[in-house]
Amino acid sequence: MSRYYTLEEANRTLPLVRRIVTDIVAAHGERAELIKEYGHLDHDLETMKERRRELDGLLQELTDRINAHIDELENIGVVFKGFEPGLVDFYAMMDDREVFLCWKLGETQIDYWHELDAGYAGRQLLPGHSVDEDNDDDDDGDGDGEG
Repeated sequence: MSRYYTLEEANRTLPLVRRIVTDIVAAHGERAELIKEYGHLDHDLETMKERRRELDGLLQELTDRINAHIDELENIGVVFKGFEPGLVDFYAMMDDREVFLCWKLGETQIDYWHELDAGYAGRQLLPGHSVDEDNDDDDDGDGDGEG
């Protein structure tokens, strides 16, 4: 059974969620850089074996760290949805149906929701919410993502 958050509970959880997601996104960025370096190594050269072994260890460490952070989120009932935007969803009830309260890194509070099967593209502004320009990605300010 999923834990259902009220909007207030989800917003109170944001400081912790923000720290965890920030760590995930940072580790993902480090991992991407190491993968890029790994791809540029000449795998035929004997002299590169040590660096490949070192990179293997670092990549595994970062992968383990990312997975541990994602587990942390899952343990508090938050669903991690994406590395690039640092996107998470909180299960909630709205009008007697399950929905997601949707938040991404950089937003100051939770202002959006979407149906369980809609994903980020289906984000809608919560009733009674308005979003300032610093907390919204779309150009026209209406919160529909279609700037």
